[in-house]
Amino acid sequence: MDAPSPDTLYLDADGATGYPNAALPVLIYRHVVDTSDAEKRADAFERLFQRHHWLPAWRYHLYDFDHFHSTAHEALGIFRGQTLARLGGPNGRTLMLYPGDVLVLPAGVGHASLTADDDFCMVGAYPPNQQPEIELGDPARLGEAQNRAARVAIPEFSPVGGPLSDLWQSATP
Repeated sequence: MDAPSPDTLYLDADGATGYPNAALPVLIYRHVVDTSDAEKRADAFERLFQRHHWLPAWRYHLYDFDHFHSTAHEALGIFRGQTLARLGGPNGRTLMLYPGDVLVLPAGVGHASLTADDDFCMVGAYPPNQQPEIELGDPARLGEAQNRAARVAIPEFSPVGGPLSDLWQSATP
């Protein structure tokens, strides 16, 4: 089976709010897992991520405050409910996420939930040897966060399949 093609979203650093974002694009995969049972959808995401060497770490909602991780890339598989998410920090862009969708966030990309269904939940996963730290934007520390994020290794595979370097190659140094 071929890996699905994602939509891409590029987000520039926001010096005013201290969100580094990334030269790498956010990957937005729609309808990756198609089942009406939310728990089976969560299990399917965990198996899919593991098969492509991303380690499922939690089942939870998306925080309602802007934050980022400069020490890890992150995959989010929506298995229940929907949310209006903001990407890029307080001045970022919004998009709706639905059950079955996967969001792949390069290290440094700000994200938050603006509104969500009461039952909204997702699976979060990270590449091996990458540990996320929850960070808030700080204009005085933007350069440090950008440097940390730029050093995070790019995994071989996308969490939904296919070489990640093909999707992130044009944006890598």
